[in-house]
Amino acid sequence: MKIKHKHYRILAGVLLTVSMAANAEVTVKDAWVRGTVPAQSVTGAFMTLTSSTDAKLVGVKTPIAMQAEIHESTMKDNVSQMHAVESVALPAGKAVQLKPGGYHMMLMGLAKPVSKGQKVPLTLEIVEADGKRSKVEVQADVRPLGR
Repeated sequence: MKIKHKHYRILAGVLLTVSMAANAEVTVKDAWVRGTVPAQSVTGAFMTLTSSTDAKLVGVKTPIAMQAEIHESTMKDNVSQMHAVESVALPAGKAVQLKPGGYHMMLMGLAKPVSKGQKVPLTLEIVEADGKRSKVEVQADVRPLGR
């Protein structure tokens, strides 16, 4: 009987691990959007993401812009370049910074300027290693243009 009981405990542990691994939890820290000036139609969004399991950030949406994309800034031959990317890897348990000069989100076609004190709603689309998709709702603070 002890052997059977031991097998049930092992099976229960495996099932618990599998069920926990099936649902990535993505935490967001220090989410912010750069403020704009009148007539400016583009800005960036930045934050730190940590996923409990291997996952990818694959999209972003916001009601304040006609289009939102994930971008990467790089330096090549002393020239700063920026381009859209399909995803950003979120390795399990590791903080990934979306920041000026690196990965970030571009919000394009702003309906109106954004300024300090406002909050910008963002919906992040996450894909886990097993293909499961989920959304993370974020309220990003607007920081002054110079920061």
